[in-house]
Amino acid sequence: MLNISENSIGIQLRKKAFKTLEEVENRTSNRVLLRLIGGTFIVLLIVMFIPWTQNIRSYGDITTLHPDQRPQTIHSVIAGRIEKWYVKEGDFVSKGDTIAFISEIKPEYFDPLLVDRTGEQTELKKMTVMSYEEKIEALDNQIRILHEQLDLKLQQGRIKLQQANLKVTNDSISVEAASINYQTSADQFKRIEEMYKDGLKSKTDLENRQVKMQQAYSYLVEAENKLLASRSELIATRIELSNIQMKYDSDIAKALSDKYSAQSNKLTYQGEVSKLENQYSNYELRSSFYYILAPQDCYVTKLIANGIGETIKEGSEVVTIMPTNFQLAAEIYVDPLDLPLLKVGEHVRLQFDGWPAIVFSGWPNASYGTYGGRIYAIDQYISENGKYRILVEQDPNDHPWPEALRYGGGVNAMVLLEDVPIWYELWRKINGFPPNYYKSHTEKPTYSDKKK
Repeated sequence: MLNISENSIGIQLRKKAFKTLEEVENRTSNRVLLRLIGGTFIVLLIVMFIPWTQNIRSYGDITTLHPDQRPQTIHSVIAGRIEKWYVKEGDFVSKGDTIAFISEIKPEYFDPLLVDRTGEQTELKKMTVMSYEEKIEALDNQIRILHEQLDLKLQQGRIKLQQANLKVTNDSISVEAASINYQTSADQFKRIEEMYKDGLKSKTDLENRQVKMQQAYSYLVEAENKLLASRSELIATRIELSNIQMKYDSDIAKALSDKYSAQSNKLTYQGEVSKLENQYSNYELRSSFYYILAPQDCYVTKLIANGIGETIKEGSEVVTIMPTNFQLAAEIYVDPLDLPLLKVGEHVRLQFDGWPAIVFSGWPNASYGTYGGRIYAIDQYISENGKYRILVEQDPNDHPWPEALRYGGGVNAMVLLEDVPIWYELWRKINGFPPNYYKSHTEKPTYSDKKK
């Protein structure tokens, strides 16, 4: 009965007649149940206030920090045919060890003495350049000598010109003297002639004076002739001086022309020498590419080109190697929603594939089999999978990572954030809120500060 009414009928019942009812009413299980529920509630209430470390779970692979420490493929720089292998898969090779030998397949490189013959051609071209240098030097000497001769010839011509001028001046004075002498003789002849007419002079005196006048006239004509000859010689001297300048200018111009031609040929052959030296270096360097060498200490993981006699092209993959010296790192991916919460230097807990671990994401100190890491770098652009890549290096203050880890292994990462009560974390997950943001791992705000 529900005993809803105020009038109880319990005293009217004969409970001893109903054995089952009497047993049920005599039990104390309801009290135990209440105690269990109450205890469970108190325990859950206490658990709700236990600190819980917020974290971001992510998955990724094992990689290396430096690109030269990652698996890489060795390519053939030149086209060729594989003649011999010096390694097999799994072998360890040191830096500079020969991995394979290839031979030439291009006809222009078939000559086994190609490098030597190119070197000989280069030397011959160099000798040609040297001969042109000597020719240029000889022409420079010739031009210098021509300039010296020109200066001497010009000095000599100027002296002759000065002498001719002086001679013209001298002959001019002689003409003037002869003219005065003739004029004087003519005047004397006229006076003698008048005196002869007057009977004062004899005919002999007149004839003698006439002879002297004719002699004076002869001296005048001779002096004028010499003056004209001197003037002609002066003009010839000037022409000769001009001819000297013109002749040497022509000789110097021809020598300069020869010099410039020699310089042009020298530059042409110098260009050919540079081209041949370039070819020689290329041929010599190409011959070193016949041997495919190990770029660093590594293990040969896979031979891509197989067999003997196989032809490969320029840049073809030949062999894949894995360096022996590397610094491992974890490559994980996080959602864009969680990216603002991450900073370089944040602590990360890692679980590697093949190393069993008991993980409590909210209680990292209670986890077993996990290893410490530290965020090394965060990509500035999103990856093709829609997430951001995070590189995690080994934490030097934590247990070292297993030595048997290999590149490409899987890793499960937990980025540790703020410590909050469990009830807050449950409330956050139910509402789909992101973890709490804080600026620094060492100066993160406490939950109580946020609550205030």
